[in-house]
Amino acid sequence: MNIDYILILMGWIITIILLFKFIPRNKLCEAQVAFLFKLSITWVSGLVVSQLGLIVYPVRFFPNANKTSFSFEYFIYPSICALFITNYPEKKSRFQKFMYYFYFCTYITIAEVFVERYTNILKYVHWTWYETWITLFITFFISRTYNLWFFKLLKKEGHT
Repeated sequence: MNIDYILILMGWIITIILLFKFIPRNKLCEAQVAFLFKLSITWVSGLVVSQLGLIVYPVRFFPNANKTSFSFEYFIYPSICALFITNYPEKKSRFQKFMYYFYFCTYITIAEVFVERYTNILKYVHWTWYETWITLFITFFISRTYNLWFFKLLKKEGHT
């Protein structure tokens, strides 16, 4: 097994550990909704980006199924969103909330740039790090907005 597959497996293991460690039991429903909603976004956007050749994934699981990264688009990124949503600083200032977005997007982008430069897991073709950062910010915002709406609707209908 080459180093790229080992790194992908490490990504899975680290993500699973983070999920168990940082998602509170009382927020499991929020985490599931965030995960599934983000998955619906990354499923479509990941396919579009890879089919248009903006990003290529030379080393990936299920290479004959499609051109996108199963690990990132279908597990790691939605899991990170679940962590983002369940640990969101609800009662903090607007600045602190913005910084929460900023740090999440920045750390993920730095990790992706490292993976892009030093492995064969992904390669930018017509893509840049700042496009990653911007799309992360937008999709985190959309996911949070959806979660707020979803749980407000449940509460309104008396399901919580």
